[in-house]
Amino acid sequence: MTSVEEKTEQADSGPSGYAAARLRLLQEESRSGPPRRSALASLTDDWLAALFTAAARETGVRSAALVAVGGYGRAELSPRSDLDLLLLHDGKADPGAIAALADRVWYPVWDLGLALDHSVRTPAQARKTAAEDLKAHLGLLDARPVAGDLGLVAGLRTAVLADWRNQATRRLPELAELGRERAERAGELRFLLEPDLKEARGGLRDLTALRAVAASWLADAPREGLADARRALLDTRDALHLATGRATDRLALQEQDQVAAALGLLDADALLRQVYEAARVVSYAGDVTWREVGRVLRARSARPRLRGLLGGRGNAAERAPLAEGVVEQDGEVVLALAARPERDPGLPLRFAAAAAQAGLPVSPHAVRRLAAQTRPLPVPWPAEAREQLVTLLGAGEPTVAVWEALEAEGLITRLLPDWERVRCRPQRNPVHTWTVDRHLVETAVRAAALTRRVGRPDLLLVAALLHDIGKGWPGDHSVAGETIARDVAARIGFDKEDAQVLATLVRHHLLLIDTATRRDLDDPVTVRTVAEAVGTTGTLELLHALTEADALATGPAAWSAWRGSLVADLVKRAGAVLSGRPVAVPDTGAPSAEQERLAVEAVRTGEPVLALRARTEAPDEVGVELLIAVPDQPGVLPAVAGVLALHRLTVRAADLRSVELPGELGGEVLALRWRVAAEYGSLPQAARLRADLVRALDGTLDVPGKLAEREAAYPRRRGVTPPPPRVVAVPGVSAAATVLEVRAPDAVGLLHRIGRALESAGVRVRSAHVSTLGANAVDTLYVTDTGGLPLPAPAAAALATRVQAALS
Repeated sequence: MTSVEEKTEQADSGPSGYAAARLRLLQEESRSGPPRRSALASLTDDWLAALFTAAARETGVRSAALVAVGGYGRAELSPRSDLDLLLLHDGKADPGAIAALADRVWYPVWDLGLALDHSVRTPAQARKTAAEDLKAHLGLLDARPVAGDLGLVAGLRTAVLADWRNQATRRLPELAELGRERAERAGELRFLLEPDLKEARGGLRDLTALRAVAASWLADAPREGLADARRALLDTRDALHLATGRATDRLALQEQDQVAAALGLLDADALLRQVYEAARVVSYAGDVTWREVGRVLRARSARPRLRGLLGGRGNAAERAPLAEGVVEQDGEVVLALAARPERDPGLPLRFAAAAAQAGLPVSPHAVRRLAAQTRPLPVPWPAEAREQLVTLLGAGEPTVAVWEALEAEGLITRLLPDWERVRCRPQRNPVHTWTVDRHLVETAVRAAALTRRVGRPDLLLVAALLHDIGKGWPGDHSVAGETIARDVAARIGFDKEDAQVLATLVRHHLLLIDTATRRDLDDPVTVRTVAEAVGTTGTLELLHALTEADALATGPAAWSAWRGSLVADLVKRAGAVLSGRPVAVPDTGAPSAEQERLAVEAVRTGEPVLALRARTEAPDEVGVELLIAVPDQPGVLPAVAGVLALHRLTVRAADLRSVELPGELGGEVLALRWRVAAEYGSLPQAARLRADLVRALDGTLDVPGKLAEREAAYPRRRGVTPPPPRVVAVPGVSAAATVLEVRAPDAVGLLHRIGRALESAGVRVRSAHVSTLGANAVDTLYVTDTGGLPLPAPAAAALATRVQAALS
């Protein structure tokens, strides 16, 4: 059927004909993207024009028009988009006739279940509304006639555009503030796992704002890549609408694979990366445009005063030198007039370093010229280029904006080709705030504040930039990153010794935090393993700073005073080994005076006793130390863990030991030392904890049942299925115990269930180390047989299988 026949059919048969034609259009796999959006807008125009023409004839209204505004005005109709319509009239017709005309157009739209945003106004009323409502004014900037009096619409468009330009000095700051509020509310599109394609910063709303700025004639956005970014975001929204059958702009996790398939992409990660790429282009264009708007508005406000001071004479903007070939002009970093990028391959890094050190934005025109004219650096880089890279990385927070400006023009991947694999790469772990590339830059920013702590700040900063560079490759990113880091180090001019240090830092950048939070630091094997991996005290010093910078740049859940104290303790012990000093190993067999006092009380009463006290090793960390003494009996670990979970106490670490009391009070007592923190609110009273522990041990408190009730009450995220638990016996970690590592979704009473499984297996738990990152828990348990010896390898593997089955 031809397009003319299609229009005739839908016009003649009314809503049902339009609905059928609309459905056929949306089901055409061969037509998608801009052609489908344009065809859908055209089909809708024809249907509404027929409705309007018939209604105008019936009501006798002559001077009126149906106007598409907003997204419909731009002909950007997604499958479930609202129809934004304005019924414009000259005010001379009878109000009843206008109301009847409106009803004859609106009701058929509603009857089809289409969302409709509608209004009825004269041109004067429309202009008045626009003057009072910024969003209404933005919608009218895209006004497009659908049917009726074209002259009426043309007059309104002319007046609205004139109003916008005349009021630009007032409206554009309002528009900028609206964007900032929206970004604060919806987040930044290119870093969100479930982004809002419309509202988040870098999304479709920002594209509309950039069009509005261009319409003001005060500034214009960089055009490079912007049209492709708009298409990518709109195509994604189209596929999302078709996948969900709803008018949604949030790209939820459970829909991403289906949307990716509809767009012909490999998987959800490829989809997110494409969306992030588009958002990065939009965000960068917005940064440049709003900076230019601010400059123009400042210049306009200063011009009358300047004329008065200079008597009407002009004044060229001053240019202050920052580095060879680099100057500051009008608050931006630009190239000097004598700069010759084609003869100076080190100029991009010198330019970037000077801008970051000065804390100034870079001119996009200068960056574009550098990208177009600069020749590649020789390999290996000259020392001056490497020093400029280190200077750029060490500038702190200003590094981010400068780096992104260079990246927008392709300069970063030209300098560091391996960057391409991590650029805009999503991280599925919700602990991470940023994409891989931005996380690397943020880590360098954090490391810049720690350079006074290390002897080689240059190696720290470069390691920070490269520590996750292997995430663009299959397999363990630390192993892949080690090879890449060594190659990059040679490329940028480090000698073999420094390249080896960088490779070691990248290979082991998770070693300290993983060991400190998941291993028994009192076990000599633990410390010796770390010392052997690191090799030298200088490398250990760098790794300590890199660990902190990496965690701080990951997100709030990745670092705390408690974690910091554990890492510092491990570094101190490993440093002693590397320096040949004796390592102070606590006497794990001797109880503290407080533990001995509680043990005596437990034997005397025959019941558990406990004490809560502040932790001295990390006084600024929320939480307390919980000491418990219980006469030796089965089921202590699951009972204590269950009671703590019922009282909403988060367990950070647990140490269990047997205490043999001499003399008349002779007897064996289990002494437990826990580090705990309240999930929210204040800590429970010790007396209540003790009472519930007594009931849990004598069986009158149904801990599993109570925990099941709690877990059932927790809301679960629809459509998100966590990976199953995994339990492994880790060999070679300890000579005194078998080490089990449990990775599982963090859930109510997880440690209680682990304790029950171990109890049923007849093993003893010496210590437990609990680490929670976002929705995932990594619990490490040191266990022995009843005689206090490690389990044979087959028994350890069987125990791991048993615990995993219990958690599944």
